[in-house]
Amino acid sequence: MTLLLEGKRALVTGGTGALGSAIARILAREGATVAFGTTSAGEKADRVAAAIRKEGRTALPLAFDVADAAAVQAAVSRCVAELGGLDILVNAAGISQAVPLALMREDDWDRMLAVNLRGVFLVCRAALRPMVAQRAGVIVNVGSVAGRRMLDAPVHYAASKAGVSGFTLALAREVARYGIRVTCVVPGLLRGGVGNHVPPALLELYGRRCVAGRVGEPDEIAEVVAFLASDRASYVYADDVFVDGGV
Repeated sequence: MTLLLEGKRALVTGGTGALGSAIARILAREGATVAFGTTSAGEKADRVAAAIRKEGRTALPLAFDVADAAAVQAAVSRCVAELGGLDILVNAAGISQAVPLALMREDDWDRMLAVNLRGVFLVCRAALRPMVAQRAGVIVNVGSVAGRRMLDAPVHYAASKAGVSGFTLALAREVARYGIRVTCVVPGLLRGGVGNHVPPALLELYGRRCVAGRVGEPDEIAEVVAFLASDRASYVYADDVFVDGGV
């Protein structure tokens, strides 16, 4: 069977998180060489690298903060230099925090948008330079159902993820002329990752409200990301692709 991403070179931010690590592994399974971002080198990064190599692919861990412009540029430059180019970017880095607006500090708001939205801007800006030069590439941003549906979700998290959807729409139009596709996958509640910050009662409520009757698994999102990053999704541009269990 032909692999979806044979010979492609990918960068996944947030690559040691529950979702990011699943995406990195499945992109590798589908034939991609994978660089992945991590906030620091260590056991988590080693596990992700080992999982990628188990698929017979090269793994390149890159320690950087997506909210730090200089660090982002250095990481993307290293990725391009060591992989020989960049075909796929997946913006999976993200944080969450369970705090009501009335108790939220300004630095809570600022950090949430710095990682979840500014980070997408910075990494896309750096990655677009080599993609424009080769006149080809795919960017898959990771939004959230919290930014598109009225749910019990922290407002700064919801605002940051709604921003990712708007960012995707505008960028897809801007860079299509260079042969670059931009899409956004919108997960529902998942087991692990930011789902760890959701109270058990809300997880149970989500399961009752969605058609699937349960929260999702990171691998289920990663499978869709791999498809969106492939040439088989060549007519998919800009739109939010919901993978939320049918909310």
